[in-house]
Amino acid sequence: MAKDWLAESILTPEQEALRDAVSDIAQSFDREYWIEVNAAGRYPDEYVQALTDGGWLSMLIPEEYGGGGASIEESALVLETLNRWGGNANTVHAQMYQMGAVLRHGNDEQKRRWLPQIANEGLRLQSFGVTEPDAGTDTTRIRTYAEKRGDKYIVNGGKIFTSRFQHTDLMLLLVRTKRYEEVERKTDGITVLLVDTREARNNGQIEHRQIKVMAGGSDTNQLTFNDLEVPAENLIGEEGKGFRVIMSGMNAERISAASEYIGSGLYFIDRATEYAKEREVFGRPIGMNQGIQFPLASSFTELRAASVMRWQAARQFAAGSRDGFYANTCKYLAANALWNAANAAMDTFGGYGLASEYGIEQKFRSARASLIAPISRNLILAGIAHRDLGMPKSY
Repeated sequence: MAKDWLAESILTPEQEALRDAVSDIAQSFDREYWIEVNAAGRYPDEYVQALTDGGWLSMLIPEEYGGGGASIEESALVLETLNRWGGNANTVHAQMYQMGAVLRHGNDEQKRRWLPQIANEGLRLQSFGVTEPDAGTDTTRIRTYAEKRGDKYIVNGGKIFTSRFQHTDLMLLLVRTKRYEEVERKTDGITVLLVDTREARNNGQIEHRQIKVMAGGSDTNQLTFNDLEVPAENLIGEEGKGFRVIMSGMNAERISAASEYIGSGLYFIDRATEYAKEREVFGRPIGMNQGIQFPLASSFTELRAASVMRWQAARQFAAGSRDGFYANTCKYLAANALWNAANAAMDTFGGYGLASEYGIEQKFRSARASLIAPISRNLILAGIAHRDLGMPKSY
């Protein structure tokens, strides 16, 4: 790994120790492991289990419930480190960012019931059912409907691009308890439910169809709900006020995603700079050529700037802020920086970058998704133009 500027300017000794512990786990799953996982198109069960067993997926759960009591800054560092060593933190990150919704909006009984199971028994909260075929970034237009009948909600509808459904025990599900046409404000009538997917899979109340995507590893799915029964006690927050719940979770999601992008970007920089010093063409290392140096140096500075904004976003979130500016901006900057680093690395490796054994092409494919998920660059810019610059609303 190249010089770690983060340790010098940002991290406390405790955070450095945390980073080193995560690095030890990440390095035990080497490049050959990820090449095999990608070639087979399978979920990295061994990797996820190692992180579960180590308590990393429950690090944000308070100690009183058996978790690590960590901050979102520390979880961001973990996700960055996993990706910097060539891993795919996308396979586990949902449990970290969804934990915020449960911790901030779940009631005491829900916390006592679910959090110790996640912390001590390895129960996984790995799926977030939000996106629908006709409601992508316009979340308020979701149609999945939950009707309250006695002490249960009966859910019908469907979701798309829901990751890790086959590998989760619990799922946060966004539904409407009042239809879009019936509300005065489009954000009203949205509700968040915690679904036990184990039971629902077994009784056929949730059907899933896997969607093959360019960058695998998370098992993306289309879901159909057929009279899905969810206990009313699994309501997270207030009925009809779920948009507020998911917005706090989405800020955490964007901080988490930005951290992964920074880690992946630094992976590209580490690999490319090492290769550039060793690879000789025309009797000299290609790293002597400014055509190689400048794109790598430029994307490295972009990654560093994105990281500064990421830490600011994490501090804002930890302080209880619901303002999405910093979270959205760090995601925007990190995604751009990652894509530039990916292209610089591919140019540095040349034809060898296309060969799976060098570990560049797999990460390169994943890097493209950062520009459109979990929120597109254009939507971020439209939000900033309207909310922060006072320009007319464009959507």
